[in-house]
Amino acid sequence: MIVWEEIMVSDLFREYASSEANPNWKKQIERQQELYKRECDIRSEYERDYTRILHSLAYRRLKHKTQVFFNIDNDHICTRMEHVQHVESVSCTIAKYLGLNVDLTRAIAMGHDLGHAPFGHEGEVELTAIRNEYGFDDFWHERNSLRMVDNIELLQDNQKNYRNLNLTYAVRDGIISHCGEVDQNGIFPRKEAINLSEFSSPGKFQPYTWEGCVVKIADKIAYLGRDIEDAIRMHFIDEKDFRKLIGISKKYGEEVINTTVIIHNFITSICENSSPDLGIRLSDNHNEMLKEIKDYNTDAIYKNHKFDVYRKYAALIIRSVFKTLMDAYGKENTPKQLKKMIKTYPILIKDFLQHIDQYSTLDPNNPQIAKKISRCKNNKIYGNLETEEIYAQAIVDFISGMTDRYAVTVFNELLHY
Repeated sequence: MIVWEEIMVSDLFREYASSEANPNWKKQIERQQELYKRECDIRSEYERDYTRILHSLAYRRLKHKTQVFFNIDNDHICTRMEHVQHVESVSCTIAKYLGLNVDLTRAIAMGHDLGHAPFGHEGEVELTAIRNEYGFDDFWHERNSLRMVDNIELLQDNQKNYRNLNLTYAVRDGIISHCGEVDQNGIFPRKEAINLSEFSSPGKFQPYTWEGCVVKIADKIAYLGRDIEDAIRMHFIDEKDFRKLIGISKKYGEEVINTTVIIHNFITSICENSSPDLGIRLSDNHNEMLKEIKDYNTDAIYKNHKFDVYRKYAALIIRSVFKTLMDAYGKENTPKQLKKMIKTYPILIKDFLQHIDQYSTLDPNNPQIAKKISRCKNNKIYGNLETEEIYAQAIVDFISGMTDRYAVTVFNELLHY
């Protein structure tokens, strides 16, 4: 057992960390375009990625996005931003102990959920249904998070131009490969630096770096205890379920299962049991405990019938907003069609028109923002809205970036005639 007072780092992975000594270093810090230089910048490449994510609008919106429980008026329910902070804390603690690159770990953790839809998993389900209707594959937040940092999020550079985030390969890879729903113990990085467009499903490939592997397992352990805490607060767990939970805790030698106990025990277990030969792993006992808690959460929380009305509500909001915007499609004349609706739905239409302006090659629709649009040097991913499918993707992108609160606000606009 680790004596933490005597040994604060093990350095088992030091030679495998993402650093200049790593043979894959150049690929790991590669960007899609050269990033402008700041005079006297003391930050590492990964620290720049971290702050670019921190300054992004997508990160700011996480504070109003559902983790599991939709309750925009309850300040004590875990939001997507709090979950990201848990993952950052857990993964950086592990990375520091193992001798890995903490800056890279932190940047991956910070960006891993930027592409989550409003209303949590329920939003993802409805966006999948919409995408499937237009011939696309499923919506999954890992890929959408990469899409956010590659094509959607914009930052102003030192010339006042707005550009995409342009993160390093290692951070982008860690974001799309972080899927924590794969039950496995002993995670190893893959050897090939593949084109990230080859990810056709969540978890298809392991991360390219050991730091990415740490974030992947940290994502799993970060939410388990916190979801239980919220479920108790929201009265989702009855007396029978609570007794079952106590039984699980005692089975593994604990008097209680909560956020701090789970995170502490699993961090310690990963630090004690991980090695370059065995991978990033829990002890067999803690891995079984993790699976049992996860199964418990699935039955008692995630499949709870109390979510039934919320599922329908989330689906109704997303579907209604999508249909309202989709009905305006007319190829290059779409903006004109949308403008006819602006008096009825001022917030929705004004914001969506700006979204189209920033990411298409059409002439700006609002003279007041034309100057800003002229400074948008980002990827024009929608072209001239040549096809219905491209326009549908534009709406999905717009909806996926919404907060729960904003989605409810624009839905309420649709109730006006």
